[in-house]
Amino acid sequence: MTKTFYRHWRNVPDAVWRWPDFSPAEIACRGTGKLMMNEPALDMLQTLRDWLGKPLIVRSAYRSPEHNRAVGGATRSKHMNGAAFDIAMSNHDPVADEAAARAVGFLGFGFYPRSGFMHVDLRPSRQWGERFPVGATAFVEEAPPAREVLAQSRTMKGGGAAGVATLGAAGVEVAQNVFSETQSAVLQLVPYLDSLRWVFIAIALVGIAFTIYARLDDWRWGQR
Repeated sequence: MTKTFYRHWRNVPDAVWRWPDFSPAEIACRGTGKLMMNEPALDMLQTLRDWLGKPLIVRSAYRSPEHNRAVGGATRSKHMNGAAFDIAMSNHDPVADEAAARAVGFLGFGFYPRSGFMHVDLRPSRQWGERFPVGATAFVEEAPPAREVLAQSRTMKGGGAAGVATLGAAGVEVAQNVFSETQSAVLQLVPYLDSLRWVFIAIALVGIAFTIYARLDDWRWGQR
């Protein structure tokens, strides 16, 4: 078993640290900063992280003998040789995590549902503690795929333009009739109003066409 001891995690050369999802500070003793770099155990921890595909919060990894005594750890704790990890279960399914940990090679398991973490280590097969109640762990909901804000979507914009243009055309027609019937002094404006009505109708048609295109394009890209 390849193990290397460092009097402080800051002394670990960058060139020898090869576990991208963890840092020496995360694995070092919380009380003293000392670090036992247990390569097989860290390889297994990284494999578990890759398997699960989401971050692992390591509450405790290596413990120096003095810190292990201070926290009341077992006298032969695997933490003292860097072969044990206490992993927080927030946003994790304990059942799935246990299965994955067993699959990658961890054999020792301790369950601490009240404290919200699971202990895993390299040892002959053993487990202790009460398992996590099903559904008792509070998980953060996965963020849904980003969706276009309806009020800002191309479909709504196109439909809105068509609606405004249609109302504009109707308003012009009403105004044209009113002017034709009651305002003889402005009869000369009627031809211009007729042209304006056709402009609004053209805008409405363009808006409808854009709405249809946007809807088909959204469907094509699976945005609806």
